[in-house]
Amino acid sequence: MFLPPKQGITQEVDPNDALESDPQFIPDKAIRFRILANSDSEKDQALKLLVRDGVYEEVTEWVKHMTDQGEARHFIESRIGEIDKIVGDVIEEEGAEYGYTVEYGENVTFPEKVYGSYVYPAGEYEAILITIGEGKGENWWCVVFPPLCFVDFGTSVSEEENQEVQGLEEQEKEEEAQVKFFLFEWLGWS
Repeated sequence: MFLPPKQGITQEVDPNDALESDPQFIPDKAIRFRILANSDSEKDQALKLLVRDGVYEEVTEWVKHMTDQGEARHFIESRIGEIDKIVGDVIEEEGAEYGYTVEYGENVTFPEKVYGSYVYPAGEYEAILITIGEGKGENWWCVVFPPLCFVDFGTSVSEEENQEVQGLEEQEKEEEAQVKFFLFEWLGWS
């Protein structure tokens, strides 16, 4: 589940402070995975997620037991053709008529991303980049080495943070309801 940043406590993530046990941090020696959808249409975004699922499943299987970035890099680079085939197969199965590109490099541009109370800065990172069609739609990304993508693909918010945000949302709804009730009383509608 994607959660909006908590007001007043958003912080920029410093990869130099990365801890392997803390999934909110992306270590310096990471390989990312980014997909750009053709557009923001519902159909194009759904296609992006199907491509994500197919590629992510394969790539994470390849690198799940690797501990060395160089080894992971070499393995991924040697299998770009397989990633390309997965993307092509998914696009064909869905009946889409888009071209696409699959690239791997150290200078793939990423936008700033906010997950929970963490801000991942924009910049150039080592990554697999898949561009579907014109690549003008919302993107999706995560880290495939070391594996930091989760079942919900991309969020790294802990359960504790999730409960905190849900509690804040419930409190805000309560306060909103109280304000409306007061307004009704003041206008004599109750």
